[in-house]
Amino acid sequence: MTASPAQTLAWAEGAWSHAPVAVRDDGDDLVVTAAEGSDAWRRTAYGFVHDSAHALLAPFAAGTAVEVEFTADFDSQFDQAGVFVRVDDERWAKAGVEFADGVLGAGAVVTDGFSDWSVGAVPEWQGARLLVRVSRGGDAMTVRAGVAGGPLRLLRVAPFPDALAATAGPFLAAPTRAGLEVRFHAWRVTAADASLH
Repeated sequence: MTASPAQTLAWAEGAWSHAPVAVRDDGDDLVVTAAEGSDAWRRTAYGFVHDSAHALLAPFAAGTAVEVEFTADFDSQFDQAGVFVRVDDERWAKAGVEFADGVLGAGAVVTDGFSDWSVGAVPEWQGARLLVRVSRGGDAMTVRAGVAGGPLRLLRVAPFPDALAATAGPFLAAPTRAGLEVRFHAWRVTAADASLH
């Protein structure tokens, strides 16, 4: 599962899908404030389409992985952050952590016309510096996450054809409140994971 040395991306190398309320550099960190009502979801179960999450995107080639580190200090319904992968309006994924029903969960939403959501509770990650890693290769997208510096947990394997042109990078959203601020610590590109296990 190890990869070649990572290349750190400068925050300025990405372009925002939707401009956040505020963005500021704080040393090496990027501190971002989400707009109230920002979210990403398509149709399934809820019946709505939301396409207003704040994603800082750069090209995401097959055979590479994107890593994002951030602090998950969330306390309001559906506060979320992690890695966003975008092909177009109908095909995208978001992976990371989300605060829902009083507990922090780790998972992914994978969307191909309709969204699905896989999630598992990780209350022990609350307030920690987290790393989310999304790899592309073998016509699949593989999502791993964990506390930065510790072992990463496999969260999701989803179809993702190597031929698709995609972008990826850090994201955040605040569907139910104003004032969500997320501190992003690092954004890297490296080789994709060599195996699933």
